[in-house]
Amino acid sequence: MRKTFLEYVAEDLLKKYGTDLSRITLVFPNKRASLFLNEHLARMADGPLWSPVYTTISQLFRDRSERVVADNIKLVCDLYRIYVQCTGTTETLDHFYGWGMLMLSDFDDIDKNLADATDVFRNLSNIHELDDVSYLSEEQREVLKRFFSNFSDDYNTELKNRFLQLWQNFGNIYNSFNDHLQEEGLAYEGALYREVVNNDLATYDADTYIFVGFNMLQKVEQKLFTLLAKAGKAKFYWDFDRYYMEGANNEAGYYIRQYLEAFPNELFNRDDEIYNNFRTEKVLRFISASTETIQGRFVGHWLQNEDFVRAGRKTAVVLCDENLLQTVVHSLPSEVENVNITTGFPLAQSPVSSFVNALINLQTIGYTKSAERYRLQYVRAVLRHPYSLFLSDNCTEQLRTLEEHHTYYPSRQEMAVDEGLTLIFANLEEGVADVQTYHAKLVDWILSMLKTVGKRTQETDDHLMKEAIYRMYTLFNRLHELIVSGDLSVDLITLLRLITQLVQSTSIPFHGEPAIGLQVMGVLETRNIDFDNVLLLSCNEGNMPKGVNDASFIPYAIRKAHSLTTIDHKVAIYSYYFHRLLQRAQNITILYNSATEDGHTGEMSRFMLQMLVESGHKIERLSLQAGQMPNVLQPHAVEKTDSIMQQLMKLDKLSPTAINRYLRCQLLFFYNTVAGLKESDEETDDIDNRTFGNIFHKGSQLIYEQLMDANFTVSENAIKDFLADKSALQRIVDRTFNEELFKVANANQHPQYNGLQLINRGVIISYLKKLLQMDLSLTPFRILAMEKPVEQEVVFNVDCKTHTLTIGGYVDRLDEVEEGNGKVIRVVDYKTGRKPQTAVAAFEDIFSGDKVTKNHADYYLQTFLYAAIVRDSLKWNKQKLPVSPALLFIQQASAEENDPVLRVGKERINDIAVYHNDFWAHLKALLSEIFDKEHAFMPTKDRERCTRCPYRQVCYQ
Repeated sequence: MRKTFLEYVAEDLLKKYGTDLSRITLVFPNKRASLFLNEHLARMADGPLWSPVYTTISQLFRDRSERVVADNIKLVCDLYRIYVQCTGTTETLDHFYGWGMLMLSDFDDIDKNLADATDVFRNLSNIHELDDVSYLSEEQREVLKRFFSNFSDDYNTELKNRFLQLWQNFGNIYNSFNDHLQEEGLAYEGALYREVVNNDLATYDADTYIFVGFNMLQKVEQKLFTLLAKAGKAKFYWDFDRYYMEGANNEAGYYIRQYLEAFPNELFNRDDEIYNNFRTEKVLRFISASTETIQGRFVGHWLQNEDFVRAGRKTAVVLCDENLLQTVVHSLPSEVENVNITTGFPLAQSPVSSFVNALINLQTIGYTKSAERYRLQYVRAVLRHPYSLFLSDNCTEQLRTLEEHHTYYPSRQEMAVDEGLTLIFANLEEGVADVQTYHAKLVDWILSMLKTVGKRTQETDDHLMKEAIYRMYTLFNRLHELIVSGDLSVDLITLLRLITQLVQSTSIPFHGEPAIGLQVMGVLETRNIDFDNVLLLSCNEGNMPKGVNDASFIPYAIRKAHSLTTIDHKVAIYSYYFHRLLQRAQNITILYNSATEDGHTGEMSRFMLQMLVESGHKIERLSLQAGQMPNVLQPHAVEKTDSIMQQLMKLDKLSPTAINRYLRCQLLFFYNTVAGLKESDEETDDIDNRTFGNIFHKGSQLIYEQLMDANFTVSENAIKDFLADKSALQRIVDRTFNEELFKVANANQHPQYNGLQLINRGVIISYLKKLLQMDLSLTPFRILAMEKPVEQEVVFNVDCKTHTLTIGGYVDRLDEVEEGNGKVIRVVDYKTGRKPQTAVAAFEDIFSGDKVTKNHADYYLQTFLYAAIVRDSLKWNKQKLPVSPALLFIQQASAEENDPVLRVGKERINDIAVYHNDFWAHLKALLSEIFDKEHAFMPTKDRERCTRCPYRQVCYQ
């Protein structure tokens, strides 16, 4: 059986040093490899073993400095203050955060490559500063001159000036930032590394430091290696293959050859099989896939090979795009009993993230300070969250009470019915003197929530949930420390944006036994570990190599000239990872996304192309297709069974809205009216079209109730006097908002509007004012009814029998006006939406399902129905006056064109009696069809309507 690299290392260590390795320190690029090497040593040792000390290169540096590497939040906050001092900028911290991370990366790179920051941040505006660059090679000087020529006076552009202005401050920012961190005993990693390798007093107590499996070395690492090698304390184990070490087109080979010359390999004299693995016989497959998801789901198919499953840790699924993790985990077959996941789960996708968001929204945008009340929609988001049940058992009952009583703005007193709800609705402003204290209290409040939830979830088996809560708690605890110490001093908006960025950049680690079971990992975690079976997912250009856009404040030319990390280095690193991962594997399957959408280029990785051209392996090319054709869901007719007919016959009343539902789609009518599946009508203080219309209707009713005299007449003077009082209309609208939206009975209470509500309030005031101005031309007129029920019993045939049904609804307004030929009753239906561009061309269109939505024929049916009922009603029309159906579109109406009376074609309907017989005949025929057992409820032929239908999910199953 072929040995792994770490097995070779273990074998060689035991051969050279025996079983007493206690005075040896083994240094790795990361921690994982040490676990595997320790197991190999224990297995191969002949007798008891004194284990070596295991450490990482990062820890080796950190142990030799009194300074502490600060976390990124602290570093960016401190860097932001230095940045503001040096530049005088007014940029907010949340906007700076991304730049700050980029700046930290640049500073880190400068220090890890031992570059002189003063030389790097040279003033680009003066090319003569290049006169003394004797420390650079000729090639480096040429690169710089080409770059600096762009900054001569001939290129005096705004972009150049802004770049120069920023660039000229970088040196000061770098030095001031490092001085500040030095005073606090802190550092970023590069600064600490640089300090250690330049410290002649640093001690290295182990007899021998053995560096295992390194690849690309930065200057600080090279200097440390050299220092220890000269002292006779360093040995090196390099893992490489002659294929990529000697390949002319392989970026990694150049660096490997350099390192071997400076730091000889302890295994160099061993059998050549160690270094010629890549060209040994392999089963190689390249598979193109049309989506990322289908790649993740392919894992289950790939693992149907029992040998791969039995191989356990010798089998690896490697994710070039770690966003595939969820799909991969859910695709693992039941045969996989043990799995070790090394890549993290995004904290932002966990339930605790939505819980924290709901809590923050509750106490910020969900709380009205002036009224000392919460907005129901934000209360609802918290009380409906499953984590709230860990705080209080009364969440569901309390929410039900609020909604039953239409309490849109509950107070703290109303919510604090137990200890848990008291904690949720805590008063964060009590005793708060300044913004920073409030921020500290807000974050501390979140911490108390997370702590309580965390304690009550300890008994559960959901380890991911517990780890997510812990990670979120840790993050907010650090924020609290920074706020209290004064390191994080920002406004609330910036703090909330910063929290969002931090949560989105945090991952939840999976815990498991690394040496057991299938390995699911990212590319970086594969370092130094060998596998027999490898499935590499999403191996696209852009993922492998990853992040080669070289985002930096330091241009490429300057990076190149000062030997900083460039794109070339990054590509070489990933080239090494790619080839090293595959060099000892026997079964290799590599997938890539061939689609050119959603940001994907559809290109396989350059390393795959290189293998196709020069590896010499026979590579099978396949395409991943779905195993079955997609099932196109279609709505199906619902036959009128006996049980459905029983429900149908129970209907004793139909509204014109229900009839219009039937005309739009018979299935819509069935689910809503017969089956009783009502559309979501969740109460909210947001204003949708229906709520807007309700407020307008209620406002017009209240106005005309005030304007009518004892004879229900509205006079010209009454309207003019009302319009003259500017506050009168506002008082009416405020009252309607209280009643219709906020469900507040007190007519004198002034509503607490948010921004959108205030805008809608202004629009409704303008609409009502327009309505009054139009009605001036009608005065004097009488109002017979507003928001009153208009109904009539209709007798029609069902299965050769007669059936009686009440048809009707609420009419917006019945008025009696003077026209040329005398008095006319108008049935007026207010519409706050847009007027249809085309009118109803023929009477039959009113009952046509095809026409009902295209030109709003449903409006006609409702108004025709009310007009037909009123025409024959002794209650509303004792004088047998003509009755005209009218639709008043407030948005488009004007006083000059104030004729809302409906037309069929070009004919104005002066009296509904013209269509009386035809209307009732059509309506009765329609009702007979609805109740006909042999006529199934059919779906609409217009599938466009289905996209907006609330019953789509039910209908398309």
